[in-house]
Amino acid sequence: MPPTQPTFVLVHGAFSNSFSFAPLQAELGLLGHRSVAVDLPGHGFGATFTRAYQAPQDAEGLATTPGTIKGVTLADNAAHLIGILERAKRNGPVILVSHSRGGITATAAANIRPDLIDRIVYVSAWCPVDLDVNDYYGEPEMATVDAASLGLALAGDPAELGLLRVNFRTANQDALAAFKAAFLADGTDEEFLTFLNTFQPDENLDVGTSADRARAETWGRIPKTYVRLADDTSLPPAMQDRLIREGDALTPDNPYDVRTLDGSHLKWLVAPAAAARVLGELADPAE
Repeated sequence: MPPTQPTFVLVHGAFSNSFSFAPLQAELGLLGHRSVAVDLPGHGFGATFTRAYQAPQDAEGLATTPGTIKGVTLADNAAHLIGILERAKRNGPVILVSHSRGGITATAAANIRPDLIDRIVYVSAWCPVDLDVNDYYGEPEMATVDAASLGLALAGDPAELGLLRVNFRTANQDALAAFKAAFLADGTDEEFLTFLNTFQPDENLDVGTSADRARAETWGRIPKTYVRLADDTSLPPAMQDRLIREGDALTPDNPYDVRTLDGSHLKWLVAPAAAARVLGELADPAE
């Protein structure tokens, strides 16, 4: 394989894992590109699926059973990702692609080791610049987001569990409808339920502090692309555009290359052909 061929390193969002990237990786492979999908600590086969989560569900057990992701920090996620980037970089250029909450980890890693990344790509992903991530939720651009929807299926007390646990196997129809509206409103019910069954119930609590925001002297040196999802209701286009503006203001000599795809927060992963073509175009300069 040519040593100059870039490797796409794919970083998942909250409650997700490397499995969600399988269709995208298939499309990338068919276009001649190589990729690796990351499982952040406590995700994928490192996740906790308790017997209480199986049917018939044990609500009390689900609310109290410990989870392996307890205590996992953003620093842990960044260190894990950097280890993968170091290995990928041995084989040539690296294009780091993150989605949703995965953007926080990608940004933290880029702050620490910009030398490992030839281009960083955010697909409707968080890249905090002016505020901490949690503070963005109080901004006007997020006013249309139903932030309480996860609470409809919340299991246990996050403060006691040391993690956020959501029962994605709930029979609560209101919760399921809210999830579909937030993540895959433009998908079929079958696509939605299939994707929902790839989610894991636990997510870590640490989304970073002001120290983890994008830094001009490190993150700002990396060529960067933002792929907007035009119909995203989980991270609305207004907030995506704000993140782009803030990033451009931080590094005016290195602005985002902005692309737009139709679809919701998850549709690009369910039907990934268009996204694979966009990513393929970004690989050409590296080659």
